[in-house]
Amino acid sequence: DVPSGWFLRYAHANGASMFFIVVYTHIARGIYYGSYKAPREVLYILGVIIYLLMMATAFLGYTLPWGQMSFWGATVITNLFSAVPYFGESIVTLLWGGYSVGNPTLNRFFSLHYLLPFVIAGVIILHIWALHIPGSSNPTGVEVKSESDTVPFHPYYTVKDLVGAAVFLIVAAAIIFFAPEMGGWFLEHDNFTEANRLVTPEHIKPVWYFTPYYAMLRVIPHKLSGVVVMFAAIAILFLVPWLDRAKVRSYRYRGLLSKALLGVFALSFVWLGKIGAGPGTDPVETQIGRVLTFLYFAFFITMPLW
Repeated sequence: DVPSGWFLRYAHANGASMFFIVVYTHIARGIYYGSYKAPREVLYILGVIIYLLMMATAFLGYTLPWGQMSFWGATVITNLFSAVPYFGESIVTLLWGGYSVGNPTLNRFFSLHYLLPFVIAGVIILHIWALHIPGSSNPTGVEVKSESDTVPFHPYYTVKDLVGAAVFLIVAAAIIFFAPEMGGWFLEHDNFTEANRLVTPEHIKPVWYFTPYYAMLRVIPHKLSGVVVMFAAIAILFLVPWLDRAKVRSYRYRGLLSKALLGVFALSFVWLGKIGAGPGTDPVETQIGRVLTFLYFAFFITMPLW
């Protein structure tokens, strides 16, 4: 309702999506170039922690507008904890601050949504600190022996980063001013309707950056198993530095099989995202989702073999 409030709202909501695009690109680049391998395990682990904190912050923020998707998304996701044996219902009641999603839930979610970015900023400082100890890796995968093997940060990288930031801001401005909803991908249309606990949306779905994990949850018929698989899909990322035993750091110089498996992994993640964004009523799509979930985990499990 304030002057230019529409801009603040769209910039904030779309800024989250833009942030995740950059982070997913950063993660993909790190995996392709083997940036997680020794001596940078701590750097990588801190990066995964940042990713988890971002997901938590984004989910909490998504519930705050109190639209239809906000309310039902909060209801569905918090209800996942009810699958925990013995303590599940108590955990859900504690999260809600009552027996359903309501004002107490919004109060604690708003507080956490405000506080977690400061935690993220702290972990980012640790992430940068962990980078400076072993130094940056590079696309060739060859370790730097001395300063004579490097180039100065300024002007080579400052200019490069300024160009990247300029392109990013131009794209972000184009989305915010001309296509803020991105056809329902960035901002779900149902969330412009005020929350109504008596009317369930036809298709409850999260924002695009959560859809791969949501698809894994949805294609597993058993509730507890689905929750375990979904959280395991994120937890397995912590093990990558020790699962990958290849002597060659970068996938650029690895064999055709390794590159093919990486391609299958990337395809399965993107396809799961598409399935998670859909209604989930097609039985064929559900079967495909189970196969893709298997391929997602198969990539990590077979890492020690190649």
